[in-house]
Amino acid sequence: MTFALTFPGQGSQKIGMGESLAANFSACREVFEEVDDALSQNLSKLMWHGEINDLTLTANAQPALMACGIAAIRALETECGFSVSDSKYVAGHSLGEYTALCAAGSISLRDTALLLRARGNAMQAAVSPGLGAMAALLGASINDAETVISKTQGQGICQIANDNAVGQIVISGDYKAVEKACSEAALIGIKKAIMLNVSAPFHSSLMSPAAEEMSNALSSVEFMKPLTPVVSNVKAKAIIDPKILKNDLILQVTDRVRWRESVLFMYDNGIEKFIEPGCGKVLTVMLRRIVKGLDGISIDTAESLDTFSKKFKG
Repeated sequence: MTFALTFPGQGSQKIGMGESLAANFSACREVFEEVDDALSQNLSKLMWHGEINDLTLTANAQPALMACGIAAIRALETECGFSVSDSKYVAGHSLGEYTALCAAGSISLRDTALLLRARGNAMQAAVSPGLGAMAALLGASINDAETVISKTQGQGICQIANDNAVGQIVISGDYKAVEKACSEAALIGIKKAIMLNVSAPFHSSLMSPAAEEMSNALSSVEFMKPLTPVVSNVKAKAIIDPKILKNDLILQVTDRVRWRESVLFMYDNGIEKFIEPGCGKVLTVMLRRIVKGLDGISIDTAESLDTFSKKFKG
């Protein structure tokens, strides 16, 4: 079996995430304890028993999702005899790329937690609340998105933030520009345009101050060569050079997440199955919108390990 690991991004968080893994496996508990210690915060308590509004704050959601992803990897390793080095590729959606790098041994768990806390704070602070926006264009192609963006001249910045799947494009930028793009969408036959409930215009040039902050934060962190190639969000191809991987994390703050292209790259290079360790199954669902029939499984509870063993190792 030729497989890839894919790690989810912001939006997958939920109260209770990772609790089943921590309750059943000591290796998973150690992950959450190390992240709590690194951040000097009882993040795991917030994840399991807190309020969703607090967990959804960017500075909390990002390290929380990473911790769940790494805990799921530890469960696969200790309970299923799984090794990350057996995967042909690892990849992650937006912040999930940090999880992928950590899983592949390129960044330590402690450094990854601290980087994601810095990333969350920097992205939140880059644009004042209410000035930026994001919107999902459902049923739109890249060309469709570029067409409506061209109608926003004079309204501010508007650009493609995420190419998630066939018919699922996300745009980002100044509020008025994104709002204008949504109003133009119906005029060219786009099925639906939905303004998203997000705290900042992620993956747009408005995030430039956050990119500068991440450049500074990343400069002091040592990156190792990953155990297996990492498919970069901004390049949609496999990278093993630590310097390039580090620089791509800076570019990622303002650049497009090329997720559809990333999945197609992995599929075209022989990936038969996708494993999504972490929280939820957003990426697993997306797979089938990108290539019909692609096989995937999410790992986020103790019970899901049984399904993994039957489906992938049985």
